[in-house]
Amino acid sequence: MEKQDARPHVAIVGGGFGGLYAARALAGAPARVTLLDRRNHHLFQPLLYQVATAALNASDIATPLRSVLRGAANVTVLLAEVRSVDLAARRLVLRDGELAYDALILAAGAGHSYFGHDDWEPLAPSLKTLEDALEIRRRVLLAYEEAERQADGAEQRALLTSVVIGGGPTGVELAGALAEISRETIARDFRRIDPTRARIVLLEAGPRILSAFPDPLPARAAESLTRLGVEVRTGAIVTRVTPDAVWLGGEQIRARTVLWAAGVAAAPLGRTLGVPLDRAGRVIVERDLSIPGHPEAFAIGDCCAFTGDDGRPLPGLAPVALQQGRAAARNALRRLAGDATEPFRYHDRGTMAAIGRASAVAAVGRLRLSGLVAWLAWVFVHIAFLIGFRNRFLVLFEWAWAYVSWQRGARLITGPWRARGSDRAGAREAEALHDTR
Repeated sequence: MEKQDARPHVAIVGGGFGGLYAARALAGAPARVTLLDRRNHHLFQPLLYQVATAALNASDIATPLRSVLRGAANVTVLLAEVRSVDLAARRLVLRDGELAYDALILAAGAGHSYFGHDDWEPLAPSLKTLEDALEIRRRVLLAYEEAERQADGAEQRALLTSVVIGGGPTGVELAGALAEISRETIARDFRRIDPTRARIVLLEAGPRILSAFPDPLPARAAESLTRLGVEVRTGAIVTRVTPDAVWLGGEQIRARTVLWAAGVAAAPLGRTLGVPLDRAGRVIVERDLSIPGHPEAFAIGDCCAFTGDDGRPLPGLAPVALQQGRAAARNALRRLAGDATEPFRYHDRGTMAAIGRASAVAAVGRLRLSGLVAWLAWVFVHIAFLIGFRNRFLVLFEWAWAYVSWQRGARLITGPWRARGSDRAGAREAEALHDTR
């Protein structure tokens, strides 16, 4: 008869930065740990846009969770979908069962919000998963292929127009990468079209892009994008998205590639907790990251709302999540041992965004960097935080090769496709564009 393990059980929901670093912090602790995720891999989301724009392969930025945690004998990884959390009974309700816990670390992450326009999602995909990145890559590259076959001038221009909605770091990085693809990577690959004349439009509803960055970095980022050939439009509120256009009130921008990088909503799992949430659906946690009324449960990363020492909410960044993951793990052990928990304090390591080749902006403390220096800092930080030597080596090699040759090695169109006819009725257009969704 198998002996029952008497150690307390810590459940971690989510294998992103918060969940993974919590599991690592609990390795070797006097507790059983179970890490649950719907996918079997940890994804380095800051570089996801490079998969979407054919600079990196999917395997370069994703690592199997079991491989990362194979040395932690007390940590079990389960491929499972958590449907809800019963805080009172201390159990997770899975798609195919239940799992009891003594302490919980909820690190379920977030998705994009379409501000009540969920019907836009098939037309303007967001970028949160590897599947999203591969679908965006397919649409971007397929648009150039179809433009090469298109005789109608107006339709060809629409195929060569890409619109990125949202001027945060993801939107800025996507727009810059799309401009580099057209101006450099594939500039000489086609015979009937001129990719350098492709139109890249970045739309931001607010008064400036990169609104979370301090001055003068947003203005410098806008200048760098403009030099790359990106149309940067602020105060641009999208009112409608159709299969062939984006509407700003009465203004129409005809485009066959529309990407969504605006609005974040916490994972829906938070709504099953029965506790106060903020407007984005994030759990409003205590100072020790615990869920109000349930000191044995903690919420971290993109699914929690936490106000820093400066009175401002912490941003949804990887450094925030990984620091919270470590802190929640320590507090979970303290709670299980009957000791007092400690308040979480975030140590700001700075924020940065890449704009293009040898161009980035970065804010580190009071230091403001832009251009090549900021880009080198961005490269160093992202290489350092990648999981695994293999991924660090491959990404560094790919970047070095791309810097020397201007080439992107992952320009593969995958999945079924169907050429679009010249009539392009709206319903048929949407089906042709999105038949892999």
